[in-house]
Amino acid sequence: MQKLQSQGVHHITLVGAGRQTSIDFWEGVLGMPFIFEQPNLDKASESHLYFDPGDGRLITVFTDESRTPVKRRTPTDTGCVHHIAFAVSRVTFLQAVARLDERAIKHSGVKDRGFMDSIYFEDPLGLLIELASYRFEPPAGFTHADVLMQAHKIRLARGDYNIAEVHLADAIQALVERSRATLSEDRAPKNPY
Repeated sequence: MQKLQSQGVHHITLVGAGRQTSIDFWEGVLGMPFIFEQPNLDKASESHLYFDPGDGRLITVFTDESRTPVKRRTPTDTGCVHHIAFAVSRVTFLQAVARLDERAIKHSGVKDRGFMDSIYFEDPLGLLIELASYRFEPPAGFTHADVLMQAHKIRLARGDYNIAEVHLADAIQALVERSRATLSEDRAPKNPY
C-alpha cells in the first residue's frame, strides 16, 4: 500500500453568496486578483470565481445571485473549517489593524503566536480569516516548515511550552551549521572582544 503524496494545496473552494460580494472581499479587501470565472460545472445555476492568493494557487468561490450574506459565524463543529490563514509580509501586517479599522471590519487585534503574529476577522459570510506574518525568514535552501520542525525539537528538548523566538534563532543556526561546510576546526560561539 502506498501513500497519495500531497505536493501542496491546489485550491480551496468556498460557498459564496452573490458574485460581487466575493469580488469585493477577496480582491477588494485581501488584494487577491480575480483571475477567471466560469460556470460551476457541477451546478449550472452557480458561477465559479477564481482568485490568486499570492502564491499562484487558488481560492475559488461558488456564487449564486439568489443567495445573500448571512451575518453569523460559520459552523465550527467537528469536521468544519475553523479558519483560513493567509501569509502577509511584515510591512503589510503592520498596516492590517488600520486598514481593517478604516473599513469598520471588526477584528481580534494583534495576537502573539510566538513564531508569528496573527490577526483574525470574519469575511462577509462569517468565515474566520487569519492574516499571519512569520517573525523569521528561513535560511537559503530551507522552508518555514523546516525551521518550525527544528524549533519544535529544540522546544521539546528544553521543556518549553510553545515555540518562541529563541527557539527559531537556534533552529536557524542548527540548520545552517548542518547544511554548510566550514574550514574552521571549531564552530563554537566565540567572543572576539
